[in-house]
Amino acid sequence: MTDIRELVAAERSDLVELLTGLSEEDWDRPSLCAGWRVREVVAHITMAYRYSMPRVLLGIAKAGGRFNRFSERAARADTAALSNAELLSCLRENINHPWKPPGGGYEGALSHDVIHGLDMTVALAIDRRVPLDRVRVVLSGLGPKHLKYFGVDLSNTELRATDLDWSYGAGEVVTGTAQDLLLLVSGRDVSVRRGS
Repeated sequence: MTDIRELVAAERSDLVELLTGLSEEDWDRPSLCAGWRVREVVAHITMAYRYSMPRVLLGIAKAGGRFNRFSERAARADTAALSNAELLSCLRENINHPWKPPGGGYEGALSHDVIHGLDMTVALAIDRRVPLDRVRVVLSGLGPKHLKYFGVDLSNTELRATDLDWSYGAGEVVTGTAQDLLLLVSGRDVSVRRGS
């Protein structure tokens, strides 16, 4: 099996290549993250490389202990302070950065980059297929904690990928590509098919 860190680096490399080809207008287009343009998503992805742990903890404290509120403020402040080229350069320079989310390990880092990459490519109607070995790792980490975080209720539902030997849950069958199901379990609106 490929090392997870190699998959993370490959995903970041792909994102750098993709972002390099975007127009300035594309950087200002909305992403699947509510209220965020592509610029804010890139700022969020690269925040871990630019912020020290004390700065993150202070920011969370100032946001009333809410990480999402802090990350929202940080993304907006960063896009006001940094150009598209600076954000892209930060991602390019940190392809092999060892960051991993607290409690998430390198699988969490891969999940973070894959999901936010999809937030951009799907919103921009870019026909990018995340390699299945990466999506498989991300989906293998799916559990009740993940679903609760994103506010997704899969009661009486079985998710079944059409392009990967993967399923989750029990009940009414919902089919779709692995990456569409990944977006679904991450609270994004995507096209899936109900019924067996």
